[in-house]
Amino acid sequence: MTTNKTFRSGYVAIIGRPNVGKSTLLNALVGEKVSIVSSKPHTTRHRILGVLSRSSEQAVFVDTPGLQSASKVYKKSVLHRFMARTINQAVEDANVILMVIEANRLTQDDLHLGQLLKDKKEKTIVVLNKIDMLHSKSALLPLLDKTSQQLPSAAFVPVSAVKETNFEGLTHEIFSRLPLGPALFPRDMLTDRDDRFRIAEIIREKLLALVHKEVPYGLTVEVEHLGRNEEDQCLIHAVIWVESKSHKPIVIGKGGCVLKEVGQAARKELIEFFSDRVHLELWVKIREHWSDSERELKKLGFDL
Repeated sequence: MTTNKTFRSGYVAIIGRPNVGKSTLLNALVGEKVSIVSSKPHTTRHRILGVLSRSSEQAVFVDTPGLQSASKVYKKSVLHRFMARTINQAVEDANVILMVIEANRLTQDDLHLGQLLKDKKEKTIVVLNKIDMLHSKSALLPLLDKTSQQLPSAAFVPVSAVKETNFEGLTHEIFSRLPLGPALFPRDMLTDRDDRFRIAEIIREKLLALVHKEVPYGLTVEVEHLGRNEEDQCLIHAVIWVESKSHKPIVIGKGGCVLKEVGQAARKELIEFFSDRVHLELWVKIREHWSDSERELKKLGFDL
């Protein structure tokens, strides 16, 4: 850990509604995929840290679940309340808040979030993401006008997380707001999540790309074994838990086609992740109402 008296460090919460590019932004900022990406709401369920270290500064980014008005059933679940607490805690603990919105679309959820951050406007940076989708810069003006009325003291930074446009301007705004203090994590550390967590998330990401409707919200992945086999391959045994008997055949697919495709896609990414040969075995099992049970969520590694 550094003891440089001019060193700056702190926590940076990344918040916003689903699909605005929070996880893509985090991955691009730290230079590695530490948070999975999907178009499905509530892809991010946990508090995920990504660490960006430089010679005289360190930003610890906190990726959070997307803020949105979920279905009435889902909104009442223990999992949903856990995610809401995760967002609130990240905002309270943050030295800097990145409020991410789409540069080409402003919703009532965005405006509501801006209202919630009014008393934190001094430490808020409004990140206007997806500027690569705009036909002209003038298209930003109406959006800037509305959000600046709510957060007049906030900084506004247009970026493209996908193309990493204007990251220099964004990181300048972030680091200038961080307090003086020692590094919070070792310089070579990129995330606080271990291999088992990242494996489970990679598998879940591949599932989210293939299953639809209510199924994604009722599944989770647990790595039961991580080791080496007799052929000196990385051996992974993982269980895909579903909440309903009707979801199991959907996740498996006709003749096992969905499960096979998930396994192939996950294995390909895991080979790259470990720089090693990987043998991945997947099972689909039923754990009814796991998302609405504190006991089951704790068993599955949620920090309730």
